[in-house]
Amino acid sequence: MTSDRRIFISPDSTFVVAENGPMRLVIRGWRRERFRTEAVLETAEYAFSCLAQVAGCLSVLKGRISGEAAGSLPTVCRNMCESVAAVGDEDLTPMASVAGAIADEVADYLFKRIGQGGAGPVKVIVDNGGDLAVRLSGGARATVGLRPDLNAPGLSHKMELDSSPGIYGVNTSGMGGRSFTRGIASAATVLAPASSAADAAATAIANACFHEDENIVRVPAGQLDPHTDIPDIPVTLRAADLNPETVEKALAAAVDKAETLKAAGLIHGAFIACGNRTAMTRIDHARIVPLAGNRPSPERKNQP
Repeated sequence: MTSDRRIFISPDSTFVVAENGPMRLVIRGWRRERFRTEAVLETAEYAFSCLAQVAGCLSVLKGRISGEAAGSLPTVCRNMCESVAAVGDEDLTPMASVAGAIADEVADYLFKRIGQGGAGPVKVIVDNGGDLAVRLSGGARATVGLRPDLNAPGLSHKMELDSSPGIYGVNTSGMGGRSFTRGIASAATVLAPASSAADAAATAIANACFHEDENIVRVPAGQLDPHTDIPDIPVTLRAADLNPETVEKALAAAVDKAETLKAAGLIHGAFIACGNRTAMTRIDHARIVPLAGNRPSPERKNQP
């Protein structure tokens, strides 16, 4: 972990940023619709200790780890291990859920801090590079925009969340994201009961979004990053000019993976985009709404 810690408040005082090395958290917290600056600033300081937990266990977290060994790790690291183990993909190491696990820990800390000594709606949103931990109570609501392409800024849908159950993780993986992917999804967004779970599941679903095609180029991850935790696993380098059948079958495989994770109770649902097409499972505890001017593709659309 580097020592370049930085905390600053946005010009309009609606969020606080905590930066240190690879971590950049955007932290927001309100009670009764009033931004709680003091509590958010205190939480930003706490975030650095969460990153320190990961840094102290990095050599372990980049490999396979048994459940018994995970029990002795600090909270953030243990949650990483448990989330990846629950997904069950042998290709994943605990690092597949690092962003979500840190976001969860920071969100829980702030939620408890704001909720003390007062009533009224409470809303906390922690954004760790696009991986979100959301905490809502007392009728608070939140809206999350969904991007069909991690390489483009545009939104195609919005996800509306309320305070029942009020604890959410919304995480996205795919081509162009911060981590490697084995698949061809331009974005795979997962809603889950925690951000650590959503992070691991989004990685697994994006990996599953694949069908053999001569226009897909994959290479061992270690050729692209000598420090990666998955050096021998082939990851997607390029996917262009894909035929419609490839896209259809890749999306079907991703939806099947998401349905399996949903049936196991690990996620609330998933929204997947690939080759200008979208698909989704039924998504519990949320409403997905197309934005004006966007026409969602009809296939594999199980959301009512």
